[in-house]
Amino acid sequence: MTKKPAKRAAGSQDGRHLHQQEVMHRLRRVEGQIRGVLTMMEQDLPCDAIAQQLSAARKALDRAFYEMMACSLEMEIGGARSPRELRERIAEKARLLAKYA
Repeated sequence: MTKKPAKRAAGSQDGRHLHQQEVMHRLRRVEGQIRGVLTMMEQDLPCDAIAQQLSAARKALDRAFYEMMACSLEMEIGGARSPRELRERIAEKARLLAKYA
């Protein structure tokens, strides 16, 4: 089991970098899963097994999206200078979530 790096304070550049590294790690795993699916298809394996791996890859992509959006939200919260600005920034992130999730 891979140990996750400790997260730093929200809004810090170090925290952003850690989030970014985590998302990149997840995407590399998805990349491997997709290569595996292609190999399974080339080997003419059963559709059920391929569907299972595609589902796992899709869930991993969803998780990477979640991590990226969580980091973005943390950066916005940490950078807001007023309650109004914070509400505006959160509303923008909510709009993005509704659009892409």
